[in-house]
Amino acid sequence: MPAETHVEKAPMDRQQVFELVRDQLADILEIDPAAVKESSSFVEDLDADSLALIELVEALEEEIGERTVGFRIEDEDLEDLRTVRDAVDYVVAKIEAS
Repeated sequence: MPAETHVEKAPMDRQQVFELVRDQLADILEIDPAAVKESSSFVEDLDADSLALIELVEALEEEIGERTVGFRIEDEDLEDLRTVRDAVDYVVAKIEAS
């Protein structure tokens, strides 16, 4: 029986996107996922530096790219993503638009 090389996954809903962002941030920043709230500011609340945000973008593009062909977070949009909610809203809008 041949192994499947690509498994079609259902589009992510808002809660799944939040959980993905939360879990990736917690892993990158080495903090408890419970510390990451939608209202959390990347810089003020989570002490995330620009390198951590780049790692987050790469992780999201990899994970969501498996579900949504061509998913990409544009570099010029990064400066607008200041809170976890901003990132979740941005990702959800990109998924819905594809």
